[in-house]
Amino acid sequence: MLNIDDVKSIDSYNMYQVYDRWPQIATDNFSTNFSKVDIKNIDHIVFAGMGGSGTIGDIFASILSKTDIHVSVVKGYLLPKTVDDNTLVVSTSISGNTLETISILKNVEKLNAEFVALSSGGIMEKFCIDKSIKYYKIKEEHSPRASFVGFLYSTLNILEQIIPVKKTDVSESIQSLFNLQKIISSKNLNKTNEALQIAEWIKEIPMVYYPWGLQSAAIRFKNSMQENAKMHVMTEDVIEASHNGIVAWNKPKNIQPILIQGKDDYVKTKERWKIIKEFFSEKGIPYKEIFSQEGGVLNKLVCLIYLLDYASIYNAIISKTDPTPINSIDFIKKRL
Repeated sequence: MLNIDDVKSIDSYNMYQVYDRWPQIATDNFSTNFSKVDIKNIDHIVFAGMGGSGTIGDIFASILSKTDIHVSVVKGYLLPKTVDDNTLVVSTSISGNTLETISILKNVEKLNAEFVALSSGGIMEKFCIDKSIKYYKIKEEHSPRASFVGFLYSTLNILEQIIPVKKTDVSESIQSLFNLQKIISSKNLNKTNEALQIAEWIKEIPMVYYPWGLQSAAIRFKNSMQENAKMHVMTEDVIEASHNGIVAWNKPKNIQPILIQGKDDYVKTKERWKIIKEFFSEKGIPYKEIFSQEGGVLNKLVCLIYLLDYASIYNAIISKTDPTPINSIDFIKKRL
């Protein structure tokens, strides 16, 4: 078992301390007195962003999947051709210097869509001021990935008039974060810590299976393991994998399946999980099950992300890897 001295000695930039404060950061950002975006006749929202900023878009795509608002998530340089006068483009770059996201904002000069931007400053802040784009400056906490929860709840706050999320759903998710904090934070480094259990179980390359509604949590877990633990991770939709990827298990390999399941998955998805688990059992392949909490989609996703982000930090520390440095990303950025 890890102890706090292990955490402090390896996590030299104290990332874990920010995660210990995630529920309070969510609370503070949702209660901040931001001016609201209140635009009529919006039927299409584009969420543009990379990494953790892109995960925010993925979450909103899940939240809005059963509404009449069409959602596009852009993780790159170009907007879809479907952008028109009834489109809101929400561009998020936590650092404020993400080139792909800034390139999206440059479309403000040639499109009649509404544009909104969020960052902690950087190039994006100056660009938005120069182009009169509605801009929100949000505090960066430690690093872009650790700042995810603050930017998510700031966005929920700012888009409150447009996004059909009840305040009770937001309150539920924040209370769940506080409840989860007691179990998985650095103040509970013992056998009851579920994030630590997951971290200790992962010794090979994880293959993360998920149902469509929990895709954003699976992708975020992949990204967090890659950045924090410096491990390769793969993700697959469990239904799609049943038609192709499952065949790859016919050969032995150094991969560990992780099954992220919803408490109230669709009945046919539950049937698929049962069969998949039977398959792994017959093959003698150990697997790890991770279940979402009950409640609304926001509650499920944000709590899964909190749990799995912490697992990625603990896994890094177990392997004596400092979770903060991202030298490979810096290598690429310096050459762009």
